[in-house]
Amino acid sequence: MTRDWWKHLLLILGVIVVIAPFYMMVSYSFKSPGEIDRGEGGFFGRQELMVDERCVVRRDPSRADITAAAPRFPGQNDRGIRDALVAEAETDCSMRPVVFNYTMAFTEAPLLRYLMNGIIVTASIFLIQVVVALPAAYALAKLKFWGRDAVFALVLFCLLIPVHAIALPLYILLAKLGLTNTYAALVVPWTISVFGIFLMRQFFMTVPDDLIDAARMDGMSEFAIVWRVMLPTAIPALLAFAIFSIVAHWNDYFWPRIVVTGNRDLFTPPLGLREFKGGGDGSFFGPMMATATVIVTPLIVAFMLAQRRFIEGITLSGMK
Repeated sequence: MTRDWWKHLLLILGVIVVIAPFYMMVSYSFKSPGEIDRGEGGFFGRQELMVDERCVVRRDPSRADITAAAPRFPGQNDRGIRDALVAEAETDCSMRPVVFNYTMAFTEAPLLRYLMNGIIVTASIFLIQVVVALPAAYALAKLKFWGRDAVFALVLFCLLIPVHAIALPLYILLAKLGLTNTYAALVVPWTISVFGIFLMRQFFMTVPDDLIDAARMDGMSEFAIVWRVMLPTAIPALLAFAIFSIVAHWNDYFWPRIVVTGNRDLFTPPLGLREFKGGGDGSFFGPMMATATVIVTPLIVAFMLAQRRFIEGITLSGMK
């Protein structure tokens, strides 16, 4: 064992702390309510057949159902027929816990609609942020004008302002403009990203000035340089920024909860988890964790695909 064994131990402990919530989330999405309550069943649970009580309640036989089923149960009184129909309902509503949890996740709430809303909101925010951040970062990194340092200092100052501090003024402004419960309310406040400007500016600082001077000698305008010269060199930084932006707004619960107050069709994925907030006895924890797993999976896949470029962008390697 080397002298740095304690560093590896700390890293392993850190990994455990980070992975533990995901482990519990995925495990709970496989288990039955009883196994979740008792903390048993291992990672996948025993996957024994369970009865969906809500399904049974929805199929509770009415007087008309009992009358219609009477020919199927000759010699039985109404109570016997009702018990037989309930037994049939319990059989039809029996399923494996994993099927129950993930079926509930997609049927109890319109999860696909929430996922589509998340894609629309996060993609719109990121695209507009890029349109704003690239020219601003280029000006702060490569153009010389009076007050440039003061503007950059203002960008750094804006990084220190938490979103919660300006949430109320933003909400009042949107309410007066009649934009609450709209996609605009979810997108517009985040279209200017000071972090994106800062990150791209730091990246552009590593780009040689000779490349820009050559583009100017070829007769390219400053805007053409931004989109035809600087943009291709900034792909690693853009992918890094994309991860930060998409993760932040895909997982955002605070702001959508404020501006989306009555229209379920505008719910983003985190708001979809509220559909299972009831059930303190644990009856909704399985579907809730299944929903969370579905929400998190696209982010993990996207990060794994862009991991190499993401690391390049974070280290601000610039041109090679």
